[in-house]
Amino acid sequence: MSGPATDNSGWLLGVDGCRGGWLVVRGRLSASLDWQDLAWSLEADGAAFVDGGLVAIDIPIGLSSVGPRACDQLARQRLGPRRSSVFPAPLRQTLEATSYGQACALSQAASGRKLSQQAYNLLGKIRQIDRLLHHNPERIARVHEVHPELAFAQWNGGEPMAQAKKTAAGAAQRLALMEPVFSELVAEIRSAVPRSLLASDDILDAIACLWSARRIALQQALVLGDERDLEGLWMRISA
Repeated sequence: MSGPATDNSGWLLGVDGCRGGWLVVRGRLSASLDWQDLAWSLEADGAAFVDGGLVAIDIPIGLSSVGPRACDQLARQRLGPRRSSVFPAPLRQTLEATSYGQACALSQAASGRKLSQQAYNLLGKIRQIDRLLHHNPERIARVHEVHPELAFAQWNGGEPMAQAKKTAAGAAQRLALMEPVFSELVAEIRSAVPRSLLASDDILDAIACLWSARRIALQQALVLGDERDLEGLWMRISA
């Protein structure tokens, strides 16, 4: 087993988008590979965290210009009952859109398919990360696209979660995986940030991203997809 492949700061970051911006959870690995120095912040701008360590973020990074990404299709196949949590990433052409109608037109012209409303709602955050990674090989090497449901499935011995994350039973299943290491962190974040800025499932998702960051650092992660887009960004999902 190789040691943590983090940058000089030693931080691993799990990042999930939320109504208030980005929830960032941080941790380091001790010599025995246990978690230490767990912390969190709510950030408005991706520039606040992309240089903070090895970043595992739940946002599409590499974007196809012609059709569905292989990594999304592979993730859906693996997730079975949770496959609907992986929606097709928008095409790169849609990043220039200023309205949903324009985004749909650009997507349909390039691929014959309109953009989903869910994907359109993420365009602002996708643009933000895309700009920060653009022509920056050092950041590209450290910022990894992950997906919380893939993380939970790997955490659960390779089995997708039986219940959706927004249900009480689904939340309990995911919280059970986090015991005992992350339970205090979950409670601390929930008590500090209003629900108008941060949903409870966003907290669980960010910690799942942090769990994937650890696997990436230790070179143990499942990696789906091996293509780059026209900007040189990886179209792949790690977990």
